[in-house]
Amino acid sequence: MNGTDAVMSVMDTYLGTLRRILPALGPGSPFPSSLKSLLASLADEHGFVRPHIAIFDPETRTLKMSLSHGQVKNVEVQYEPGVGVTGQVYDTGQPVVVPRMSEHPAFLNRAFGRTDKELAEFAFICVPVLSQQGEEGAQEVVGTLSVDTPATDLPSLEVQCRFLEVVAGLIANQASYLQEEMARQKHLMAQSMFDSDLKLAPDNIVAASKPMRLVLNQIAQVGPSRATVLLRGESGTGKELFADAIHAASPRSEKPLVKLNCAALPSELVESELFGHQRGAFTGAVQTKKGLFEMAHKGTLFLDEIGELGPEAQAKVLRAVQEQEIQRIGSEQTFSVDVRLICATHQNLEDLVEKGAFREDLYYRINVFPVFIPPLRERREDIIPLAEHFLRVYAGEYEKSIKRISSPALDLLLQYQWPGNVRELKNCVERAVLLCDDEALRAYHMPPSLQTAESSATDTNLSFCEAVAKFEQELLVDALKKTRGNMLQAARELRVSYRIVNYKVKKYGINPKRFAMLGKTK
Repeated sequence: MNGTDAVMSVMDTYLGTLRRILPALGPGSPFPSSLKSLLASLADEHGFVRPHIAIFDPETRTLKMSLSHGQVKNVEVQYEPGVGVTGQVYDTGQPVVVPRMSEHPAFLNRAFGRTDKELAEFAFICVPVLSQQGEEGAQEVVGTLSVDTPATDLPSLEVQCRFLEVVAGLIANQASYLQEEMARQKHLMAQSMFDSDLKLAPDNIVAASKPMRLVLNQIAQVGPSRATVLLRGESGTGKELFADAIHAASPRSEKPLVKLNCAALPSELVESELFGHQRGAFTGAVQTKKGLFEMAHKGTLFLDEIGELGPEAQAKVLRAVQEQEIQRIGSEQTFSVDVRLICATHQNLEDLVEKGAFREDLYYRINVFPVFIPPLRERREDIIPLAEHFLRVYAGEYEKSIKRISSPALDLLLQYQWPGNVRELKNCVERAVLLCDDEALRAYHMPPSLQTAESSATDTNLSFCEAVAKFEQELLVDALKKTRGNMLQAARELRVSYRIVNYKVKKYGINPKRFAMLGKTK
């Protein structure tokens, strides 16, 4: 067979393969079986080894191994654009032919654990998978198609490369489906994680952010024990709710949970509240009274703002914790108490100890299991779920038919720093519900401290493009709210491609994860 006949024979083989795979790659073809059949054809009919498709994940900005054929040792691999041969092909949009893998410095051998012999005897061909024309008028690289092939002369490898480029063009639509499938699987995994976290959360605690999920995990760990817990965090972060959760998770949940805000009473009355008094112990003590330690026997005592305790009260609390004994004011009788202690403070106890305002020995007694509750400004993913939760609560309480919070109003909530934390957000939503006679909370229902000229609709200097962009953002946010952050479902709601939704989300700096808990919060 002469050279021309050999070339024609190879071309006939390539054309035969293309004729067979073309019907299987149409828009209505099954997914992903058609792509798997294609990879099998490349291996069986053309001697390609380990044909595989790596798909670009728009959310992580990495190339991920999605489909491969043949035995693989490691397919859980991802490449950043520009890294390795595969990353270079994605970055440049140009194919790369490696005549011999062992001689190419950019070949990383991450995916299949090839042996030294294979690296010396095989070539590597990688071509880009290009999408159809996008809204910006330019083709987009959505992935790569790669094969190992026995090392041969460069012209023969170039012919194989041209063939693979044609195949990559045929699978472009299916590659887009792979992107959507990755997005769907990631959303399902994220939702599953949120659901598992919700099982930890009591009915009145909303936790969508990672810091709050960490707090819930800590509570789940310490709740069943009898260890003393110190809740730390700014005022308004919800420390009392977490004290409730710890008690509910403990074996003492059927026993009393007794609470005292140490800053709410004068220092001379705090001791009487905590330890009780005998009749006649002081002016006004007309009858004997049990203290909170006695009332919390076999249960839990929650001391909020423990940093406000005076020196004498601190000494008596220390004795109660150490000896599990108390004495009422004006009595020499000792009472045994079995109390699990939970404390809370917004103050820096270490500074108070250093200044001599708080006993060091008491500090170490109550700091057995510290839990830090972050301020709302450091867990902004919780703002929307919390606002939605308070909306449902107050809409029901005030019998209002308010169904949602408008996008401009959400923007105000997200931009504000919330110095008063969750308590301030709760009051803000309650005020807005009282003012609202619509089906949605609007920006002008929010307190003046949150509003701007633009949010109050008094900024009329928007250009046409700016107005269109703002309207586009609101449509996108509403769709993401409705689908709880699922970009794939949002694309279907808006009747556009997943790729366009992903592009717009990045263009406007929208974080879909912040909507993941809508409709699922407690």
